[in-house]
Amino acid sequence: MNTHHPSPLGTATPWPIWALGAFLLATLMAVSWQLRATGGAIAQDNGAVQWQRSLRFEDRPNGDIAVLDAGTRQEVARFQGEQGFLRGSLRALARERKRSELGPDVPFELTGHVGGRITLRDPATGQRINLESFGPTNSAVFAQLQWAR
Repeated sequence: MNTHHPSPLGTATPWPIWALGAFLLATLMAVSWQLRATGGAIAQDNGAVQWQRSLRFEDRPNGDIAVLDAGTRQEVARFQGEQGFLRGSLRALARERKRSELGPDVPFELTGHVGGRITLRDPATGQRINLESFGPTNSAVFAQLQWAR
């Protein structure tokens, strides 16, 4: 009694499967090379800049977060309470600065792009958060800083 079951593809693997495998391998190698060449970041076109603001974020003794215009050093906004998304975004950028042994000297850049995209970038580390990726409610927390005086 023969217990060997023949392969549904027969004994030889057809060339289209080999070609598909080679294509997938080449694609993975290209992506890996791109990530290595750019330090893990893939460039993304956010559109033309509509507005930009340099800001500093400072913790206050009472737990508030003060937002300062980097040029004038004037407080332009203050966030009270939990502010989970705001705090989480700032912590992520601050963690990268700490890892790179950088201080708070360089202000963050908040940028609004044509088409509605908003980014928070740290020029000191090159890190960037595309805020609209987290939904309109979270993005609006930062978008209001465009007009804050």
